[in-house]
Amino acid sequence: MSHPVDMHVGKKLKQLRVLRGMTQTEVAQGLDISFQQVQKYELGRNRVSASKLFEISQILGVSPSYFFDGLDDESAKTNMLDEEATKIASMLTRIKDERLRGQIRTFISELASTGAAAN
Repeated sequence: MSHPVDMHVGKKLKQLRVLRGMTQTEVAQGLDISFQQVQKYELGRNRVSASKLFEISQILGVSPSYFFDGLDDESAKTNMLDEEATKIASMLTRIKDERLRGQIRTFISELASTGAAAN
């Protein structure tokens, strides 16, 4: 059984990797490990050593402490973006036109407030 901290770190790793538009293979190449090992990290099946966590933080451009953010906050665990939301957020951040991004946010907001997205 995976330890909750390993699972939390893995979820944060996957979320950030997807937001950065990187594949498991790209992260693995930067770490000189297999993509399967990155999969195991993301699932919390294998623990990430301190040195690998530091390297991952360098590759993804965050502080190593990022991976522990929200660990003590129960609501943060439940509010973590799911995979679909993470992919959408990643795509949205790649749109350079601020006006267009604003229109998309307004559109999503309208869908969410009318309940149309649930139908």
